[in-house]
Amino acid sequence: MSDAPFVMPGVTPHLTIADGRAGEAIAFYATAFGATEQSRHMADDGVRIMHAHLIVNDGGLMLNDHFHEMSHGEAVPPPAGVTLHLEVDDADTWWARALDAGATIRFPLDNQFWGARYGQVIDPFGHIWSIGGPVKD
Repeated sequence: MSDAPFVMPGVTPHLTIADGRAGEAIAFYATAFGATEQSRHMADDGVRIMHAHLIVNDGGLMLNDHFHEMSHGEAVPPPAGVTLHLEVDDADTWWARALDAGATIRFPLDNQFWGARYGQVIDPFGHIWSIGGPVKD
């Protein structure tokens, strides 16, 4: 890994993972979505991940463990109100890989009226992912 700063264009999701499971999340995203880890920075306690940067489907994804001391002792709320979308070449392949890794179905994968193959899964950390691609005959 280079020491040069990495600039990410556009908007980059930054997920907070509850219960000290950021390491598990990184492993899940690698298996489910082919994520590659670019960097990982541990907290001073040597246990929690302060910051990690992944590439998923050519896009950046950042994540960290929840730090109670940075949120006045409050627990991290469940993920809500955001869907992470993956536009892929073969939605069925990506869908099967996500389910095999442990994602659950939120909205079944199927050809949709708007002309795409689309569905949604929930990862083991509560984040919603949509998977879309070309219609399948």
